[in-house]
Amino acid sequence: MIGFGLVALFVGGEILVRGAVGLSTRLGVAPFVIGSTVVGFGTSSPELVTSIDAALIGAPGIAVGNVIGSNVANILLILGVAALIRPVRATPQAFRRDAAVLVLASLVCIAVVISGTVTRYAGAAMVAMLAVYLTGTFFIERNGLFRSAALTHDEEGEGGKDRLPVSIALLVGGVAVVVLGAHALVDGAVTLARATGLSEAVIGLTIVAIGTSLPELATSAVAARRGNSDVAMGNIVGSSIFNILAILGVTAMVTPIAVPPEIARFDIWIMLAATAALVVVTVTGWRVTRREGALLLAGYVAFLGVVLMGIAR
Repeated sequence: MIGFGLVALFVGGEILVRGAVGLSTRLGVAPFVIGSTVVGFGTSSPELVTSIDAALIGAPGIAVGNVIGSNVANILLILGVAALIRPVRATPQAFRRDAAVLVLASLVCIAVVISGTVTRYAGAAMVAMLAVYLTGTFFIERNGLFRSAALTHDEEGEGGKDRLPVSIALLVGGVAVVVLGAHALVDGAVTLARATGLSEAVIGLTIVAIGTSLPELATSAVAARRGNSDVAMGNIVGSSIFNILAILGVTAMVTPIAVPPEIARFDIWIMLAATAALVVVTVTGWRVTRREGALLLAGYVAFLGVVLMGIAR
């Protein structure tokens, strides 16, 4: 299952990026926006299913740890790997807007996590925030504020010349394949992890978080390799917003979630630090260099070491 999952992730990533680039070109929408909404939310669907399932079976450590760990992985692991492949650039106007939403969502997440329980009311408020964000994003695009950031004919590359129905089909098919691959990989990985006696919180923060973030990793790595770095950056930012506002929000609306003390004590602050690092490395030059990518990746390795060794748990 793990082997099948890895193959499906990277095949699906290739298909998904081609569809995203084609859709961006045909609609005249900035690729960052397609990455932060359609691609980012689509590749986050494994986290949504996993967190709801975990909450319903009484495994809050996996439900909350999956969200926190996925955001840390999105920024430190995925952006780090993508930048090592090729420096990742960002559209300044779109990044300012979406990064502000991500910072606000992260602060809201901290508030509900340190309270000890993510209630249904808190979940509903998060989902409402997401609805406002999406409505505002598409209103701005509809009025052409960021149209200058859309792909030009010379930048289209592979996928840019596909017809609109073909691009949509590739996008949907790519998401389906990466979700299927992530599901297979996570099932195999969680089975192996539980056999070793790891706690739910550790499994959620590491194995499940990395596994459900693999669609983002595959998509962002492929996008970076093909020079579509706006799709890569948009995917990371949009997925991180979706993880907090939709996944934690919807899961809490289904059933209130008790937050494990170790997550409120340590891991949530690592997520905030990673979010701050994302903003800093991006706004300094509006691209993440290979050196900055290496530093982000080193930070993720250190985080995993702390979690797995039980320091500050």
